[in-house]
Amino acid sequence: MSKRVDFDKFTGNYDQLLQEQTGFFSKSDVYFAQYKVDLARSLIKQPVTRVLEYGCGTGRNIPFLKSAFPGAKVVGSDISKASLALAKSEQPSVDFFVEGEGGNLIGGFELIFVAGVFHHIPPPARLEAMKLLNSRLAPHGQIIIFEHNPYNPVTRRIVSNCAYDEDAQLLPPRELRALLSNAGFLQVRHGYCLFIPPSFSKLLWLERHLSWLPLGGQFYACGSKC
Repeated sequence: MSKRVDFDKFTGNYDQLLQEQTGFFSKSDVYFAQYKVDLARSLIKQPVTRVLEYGCGTGRNIPFLKSAFPGAKVVGSDISKASLALAKSEQPSVDFFVEGEGGNLIGGFELIFVAGVFHHIPPPARLEAMKLLNSRLAPHGQIIIFEHNPYNPVTRRIVSNCAYDEDAQLLPPRELRALLSNAGFLQVRHGYCLFIPPSFSKLLWLERHLSWLPLGGQFYACGSKC
């Protein structure tokens, strides 16, 4: 097994490394954040007053979550203290906590948003992590998780060449769905996403019709607490 990545070491150049790996798809380093939050917003139909981004890193998704769920309290968590310090400096009105040190920020969320985290969690620890997230949801709360698509050869190449993915162990949708189900989530489903570069804007409407096709750069899985 690869050595666990220390994300504190990548806090200062995380966005640069991401852009180097994905620039062929989009020149905007915030495109992926906006895309995933917009997709989450389209899938969440119920009112949301509290949102947790689990594994928020430097907080690149936080502004989009605030915009997508206006009036909701958005909270971020991560294991990297350096990343959270940077996130807090850029979003001083948002509460952040280090995993394991959350205090009274931990529970009662109607939405938990997770993007590119589970492939960094060792497989034996994934179910425990999923059960923890279930315990943080309010009744009828929902979770949406985005992961790299292991069926996409371009995605696999990007991951294999990325410094902060050194410990990555990609998981297929069936594994993520099983984790959600075994952790007690209901109405579990998944779909594929990130097919069309934004430069082909006239074709972006096709994205919503391709969620069944296992060729997208990423996939999402979601479920509800009850």
